[in-house]
Amino acid sequence: MATNAEASSAFVQQLRHGLQIEQLRRALQDIHAGWQHRELWGTLGLHEVRQRYRRSTLGPFWITLSMGIMVFALGILYGQIFGQVLDEYMPFLAAGFVIWGLISAIIQGGCQSFITAEGIIRQLNAPLSIYAFREVWTALIAFGHNLLVFIVVALWYGITPTLYSLWVIPATLLVVVNGFWMVLFLGLLSARFRDVPLIIASVVQVLFFLTPVIWQPTMLPDRAILLELNPFYHLVEIMRGPLLGLSPSWSNWFPVIIMAVLGWGITLIFYSAYRWRIAYWV
Repeated sequence: MATNAEASSAFVQQLRHGLQIEQLRRALQDIHAGWQHRELWGTLGLHEVRQRYRRSTLGPFWITLSMGIMVFALGILYGQIFGQVLDEYMPFLAAGFVIWGLISAIIQGGCQSFITAEGIIRQLNAPLSIYAFREVWTALIAFGHNLLVFIVVALWYGITPTLYSLWVIPATLLVVVNGFWMVLFLGLLSARFRDVPLIIASVVQVLFFLTPVIWQPTMLPDRAILLELNPFYHLVEIMRGPLLGLSPSWSNWFPVIIMAVLGWGITLIFYSAYRWRIAYWV
C-alpha cells in the first residue's frame, strides 16, 4: 500500500511538473508570437498617440512642448533653491525628466495594458503580449519626442557627445527589457485587482521624489545606502550618464541586470500560470 501511495504521489508530481513546463512553453510562445506581430502593435501604439492629440495643431509634439516647459520652469526654480550652477544642473535635470518620463509611462501604462484592451482581447484571437508590446512602444514614442528637449538643453549649455554617449543605446534596451516584464506583471495584477493601478500611481509619485531626478546624488552623501537600494536610481543613472557624456558605472549596471533576471523569472512564473485567465478578468 505504501508503495502504491508513493507511486501515485510521484506520478502526480511528474504530472504537475509537466503541466508547469507546458504552461511556461506556451507563455514563451505567446511572447514570441507577440513580437512577430510587430506591425499590429506598432500600428496600435501610433494610433494611441495620435488619438491623445487628435485635432490639436501641434499633435504629438505637445509631448515635447509640455516637457520643455516643465524642465525650464523647474530648472530655474530648483536651481535657485538648491543653489546649483545652471550650466550643470539644467542638462542633469532635463536628462532625468526625460528618462523618468519613459520609466513612469511604461509602469503606469503597463497597469492598463490589458484593461484598456478589453474589447479587443475578447474579440481578437491574438497573443496577449501584443498589448504589453504596444504599451512599451507607446512609451518609447513619447520618449523620442521628449528626447528633443534634452538635445536642445544640451546644445544650449554646451554638453558635447563623447564615445561614452553610445552607451545610451544598450542602456535604453536594458531599461526596455525591464520595462517589458513590469508591463506583463503589473498588467496581469491590474486585470485581477483593479486597485493596483491606483496604488502603483501613488507609489510612482513617491518614488519620483526619492529618486535623484530633480536633486543630485551628491546632495545625499551620508545616506548613499538609500540610493543603492533604490532600483529606479540605477535605471535612471545607466541612461543619464551616457546622455551627459559620462563613462558607465557597473555599480549602476549590475543592479539593473540583476533586476531584469529576477523580474523576468518572477513574471514568467505568474504569466505562465495565469495568462489564460486574463480574458475572464478584464
